[in-house]
Amino acid sequence: MSMIIIAPEAAQERLHLGPLDTSVSLRTRAYAAIKTAIASMDIYGHAREIRVDERRLSEDLGISRTPIREALAHLENEGLVRSVPRKGVFIVRKSRDEIIEMITVWAALESMAARLAALHAHDDDLESLATRFGGLVAEPDDAVGEYSDANIAFHQSIIRLSGSRLLEEMTRNLFLHVRAIRVAALRQNRRIFTSISEHEAIIAALLARDADRAETLVREHTLGLAAHVQFHWGEPGGGDVHQQAAPV
Repeated sequence: MSMIIIAPEAAQERLHLGPLDTSVSLRTRAYAAIKTAIASMDIYGHAREIRVDERRLSEDLGISRTPIREALAHLENEGLVRSVPRKGVFIVRKSRDEIIEMITVWAALESMAARLAALHAHDDDLESLATRFGGLVAEPDDAVGEYSDANIAFHQSIIRLSGSRLLEEMTRNLFLHVRAIRVAALRQNRRIFTSISEHEAIIAALLARDADRAETLVREHTLGLAAHVQFHWGEPGGGDVHQQAAPV
């Protein structure tokens, strides 16, 4: 599969993208592909700005620059990238205060999703959640990335099990940043162990159909991430999760 650079010259971070199916609007396909690729990035893992290379996007997606520019304009309207005159297009990274605000909103939405899941989700779906995510373990030397993927999938599952398409729609763009924040936070202060134990308690509440407890646990779990960001994050606007990390 072809690759695409979407990073500054000093850090050759690459996104996995391939040629697009031209049977659908090129702008639509380019928009979806670039947005998916951004969602997979660890955008808060370092202090460097991440620049989108329009030429490489064109080459790797196998299309002209016109639909690329249209797709990037759409992403800019959504607040996911920003255009800087004479410098290029950069992936947006939020300030600490903006991050905390996003997490707070996510906490409200996901906690309601957990309540709805406890009340209405099918037994088989809850059992599947428990089978897939229950009993996860992590040793100090485990790769954070592997657990990060499971962590993100767990929270997506709760939103999906709510049965509310509106909740899924409302969390879609928030998810891109919240996902990256969760990935970065798991590296710090042994948070991965806290995350696992809290997930187990949430699963138990859902299986017990205890809507009040499920809602409370999910809200506290996510607000715990906000508190973690407040304490460990870099200076507002910096987005450098390494400078301010507390000792293990």
